[in-house]
Amino acid sequence: MSDANLETQSSFSTQKRGFFASGEEVWQWWQEAQQSAIAADIPSEEATWLLQQSSALSNLDVRLERFKQQPQIELAMPLEELVQRWQQRIQQRIPVQYLAGSSPWRNFQLKVSSAVLIPRPETELLIDLALRHLPPALCPLPSHWTDLGTGSGAIALGLATAFPHATIHAVDCSGEALAIAQFNAKTYRLTERIQFYQGVWFEPLAHLKGCLDGMVSNPPYIPSQMVLELEPEVAHHEPHLALDGGNDGLDCIRHLVTVAPEYLRSSGIWLIELMAGQAASVVALLQANGNYCDVHIHQDLAGIERFVSAIRT
Repeated sequence: MSDANLETQSSFSTQKRGFFASGEEVWQWWQEAQQSAIAADIPSEEATWLLQQSSALSNLDVRLERFKQQPQIELAMPLEELVQRWQQRIQQRIPVQYLAGSSPWRNFQLKVSSAVLIPRPETELLIDLALRHLPPALCPLPSHWTDLGTGSGAIALGLATAFPHATIHAVDCSGEALAIAQFNAKTYRLTERIQFYQGVWFEPLAHLKGCLDGMVSNPPYIPSQMVLELEPEVAHHEPHLALDGGNDGLDCIRHLVTVAPEYLRSSGIWLIELMAGQAASVVALLQANGNYCDVHIHQDLAGIERFVSAIRT
């Protein structure tokens, strides 16, 4: 799960500011940070991204290195703290998004912490698949969607933007994760469109049985033993609760296959992300259940079978 594709959009405008350093000092740190990244086999672009997240410097400012001559650069933290955070990236392998406290996803700049998974670019395709199944013009009114295991709220925010007349029901068992998701919804003025629930999967949504137009989820799907073998950024810092899918990685997915028919209306969509190599097993689970039709596997942009969708009969 590489960080090499980080966007350059900055969250600097939303952060506390008022710290200053000379352009020469900032440039020197940036140069050293890039070199230390290369030595540690970390993409050097991460140092550039962290600099832009922590300042008002544009991509062009950095690329042309024209900030080097500025007498002062305003930062979101003292330069000493920026240096310390980068050392945590190198020495402890803390993901750069956690160090910045934010992560780009779709058209959002989302607050993140170690309480939530870092939203990945491939997950963005869940929103596009939902739109392909049910374009907003054909979406019934009122409509209801759920994002199960919302984490940072990325999928919920994406659904709320894609379906402007829908209510999104975002569920997570972690109170810390929900607090971050609610913060992100407030940032994008979507709090009236997204309802948040603390609980396990469908349990808080008993009042919506038979009413959901869509269930979208990026559930834990990594086999337990494999979680421990992931790269240190993931294995040591991202929440195992959101990663560990049991012995074969399918425990949570089996539950969603079994319970979702109680909550989806006829023609409602069931849509999840999964791990490479799991698609055939998930298709078999859906077909054996007997409450689904139009079961399809979808590839991500790298050609990996990353998603499975089905329609409630």
